[in-house]
Amino acid sequence: MGLNASESDGGDPRRPARPVIGLTSYLEQVKTGIWDIAAGYLPSDYFEGVVMAGGIATLLPPQPADAETAGVLLDRLDGLVITGGYDIDPARYGQDPHPATDRPRTDRDDLELTLLRGALDRGLPVLGICRGAQILNVAFGGTLHQHLPDVLGHNGHRAGNGVFTRLPVRTVAGTRLAALLGESIDAPCYHHQAIDTVGDPLVVSAMDADGVVEAVELPGEPFVLAVQWHPEKSLDDLRLFKAVVQAAQSYAQSR
Repeated sequence: MGLNASESDGGDPRRPARPVIGLTSYLEQVKTGIWDIAAGYLPSDYFEGVVMAGGIATLLPPQPADAETAGVLLDRLDGLVITGGYDIDPARYGQDPHPATDRPRTDRDDLELTLLRGALDRGLPVLGICRGAQILNVAFGGTLHQHLPDVLGHNGHRAGNGVFTRLPVRTVAGTRLAALLGESIDAPCYHHQAIDTVGDPLVVSAMDADGVVEAVELPGEPFVLAVQWHPEKSLDDLRLFKAVVQAAQSYAQSR
C-alpha cells in the first residue's frame, strides 16, 4: 500500500517536504567497464552536500535549452546549483579563446544561462560553484580572466593532477557570504580562470590574497550567491549547502 503525503512526511501534514535542488551536470565521453559512451554525470560530493544539508538532489544534464524547456524544469525545482566544470565559451563575454581555454561546451552554456535567467525571474534560490560563479558573472555582462597564471605569474589556484589547493579567502563585510561564513575561510580551489570585470549589479563578497575575486552575490533577495572555490570538497562544512537548501525551503513554502 502506498503512502499518502502526510505519512511520507512522518505523519505531520504541517511538516513541509524537503526542497528539491537541481544541479547542472557534465555531458562528456565516459569510460566505464566495457562502455565508452557520451554520458551525463556529476561528481557525487556535489549532491551529497545537498542531501546532507537536508535537500533532495536531482541532476540537470545538458539538453536543448529554450525558455519553455527551462521553465518546465524550474517549475519542478525549489533551488538551483550551477556546478563546476569546463570553461565557458569566451564568445559569451566578447573575447577570443586563450590557448589554455577549454573547447566550448555550448550545450551546457546554453542550458545553464537559460536556467539562470529563468531562476532569477522566479526568485528561485541559486548557488554557483566555480564555473557557476563565472556563469553568474557572464549572465550579468561581466568578463573573465581566461588564464590566471598569465595575470598572476603563478598557478597557485590550480595545482593540476586533480589536487585542490587550499587558499585563505577573506569575505567582504556586510555581504550575505560574510554573514554565513564569517571573516575568512580556508577554501579548496581548482580554477585557472576567474572573474575579471564584475557584472552589474553583482557585488564582490570574497577575495584572496592575490586580489582574485572568489565570490559574488546579488544584493538583497532572493538568495543568489556564487563562490569560485569548491565547497563540495569540504563536506565537514555544510554552511553554503545549508544556506541554499534553507532558502529553497522558504521558496517552496511561499509558492
